[in-house]
Amino acid sequence: MWRAECDRSREIVAARASLDATGTNIVTGEPFSLRWLPPHLLAGYARHNGHADLLRERIDGATGL
Repeated sequence: MWRAECDRSREIVAARASLDATGTNIVTGEPFSLRWLPPHLLAGYARHNGHADLLRERIDGATGL
């Protein structure tokens, strides 16, 4: 399901003439550009991966360097 969502997102971006194309935030109703979206998604992934790493460290006690 995740891969299908990624593929659909790529299709949507590819169909736009520019990263300056806008969409609407479904929560706030505010507009945003495609240029804004990738760094914010990346930050979200990084944040959640960090959370998962903290949980794993609590479970197995191993820490990274």
